[in-house]
Order: sequence, then structure tokens, then C-alpha cells
Amino acid sequence: MIVRIWHGRTPRGVADEYAAFLARRAIPDYRAVPGNLEAAVYRRDEGEITHFLTVSHWVNEEAIRAFAGDEFLNSKFYPEDTGYLLEFEPEVQHYSVVGRAP
Repeated sequence: MIVRIWHGRTPRGVADEYAAFLARRAIPDYRAVPGNLEAAVYRRDEGEITHFLTVSHWVNEEAIRAFAGDEFLNSKFYPEDTGYLLEFEPEVQHYSVVGRAP
């Protein structure tokens, strides 16, 4: 199993709206891909900036490629992101799962 982690930052003033967008658009997009086991969004407010982590679990690299394309370490963005994100981090992080409890 592979964990894919994406990080983004928004101004605090649009964080609630962006969180709703991620729940409405991004999470269903992840979950629609065969081989996606789970997807969750985590939020941390830090002064006037809000951090978002999207953490998804995948059965293998092929499933991630079906979601993200051949350059599967590249971040996947939505057109709507331009109205929220402070920058566009080019890459995600992948981790192999070596232990897990249900």
C-alpha cells in the first residue's frame, strides 16, 4: 500500500470555502479511481494561513497513475485551485505503508 500526501496553503479567509470545495470535488475524484482505498483532508489554521493535507491510500503505483497520470509524483490541481492556493507545490510525497492498525 502507498500513501500519497499533498500539501497546500490558502489565506485563512478562504479556508472554509476551500475545505468545502475539497470535500465536494477532490475527495469524490480520488474515491472514484479503482485502487484508491481511502482519502481524507486535514486542516491546520496557523494565523492568517491555513494548511491542507490530502492523504490518500492506494493499492499500488498503477492505481496512483490512473489518478495522477504517468508523472505520478506531480501534484494534481483543479482549475478552481487558482482562486484559493497561495502557491502550487509541484510534487506530492509517497510513503510505503509498513505498519497499520484498523
